[in-house]
Amino acid sequence: MKAYELLFFVDPSSNEEVRAGVMKRIDVAITENGGQVDNVEDWGKRKLAYEIDKLTEGDYTLIDFHADPTQIAELDRVLRINDAVKRHMVVRRPDKD
Repeated sequence: MKAYELLFFVDPSSNEEVRAGVMKRIDVAITENGGQVDNVEDWGKRKLAYEIDKLTEGDYTLIDFHADPTQIAELDRVLRINDAVKRHMVVRRPDKD
């Protein structure tokens, strides 16, 4: 398994149920084929560099995890179809393998 880092943000006005649902769906997408979540950091509200979907702030979360490279496409698909996630980025971390 390889180490990855996922950074995403949701609308800061969304409630805790929406955030918990997004986290649950990401956790299922990572762990269903043997992946492992190592660390979850809630960065809280941050100002965006430019306006996205009429938002100037986002509620950021950083997730460090290990997974097979074949799982990343499914995780990306899950994040793209989730309306609560405004933007996301998955990066491989060769320093943590």
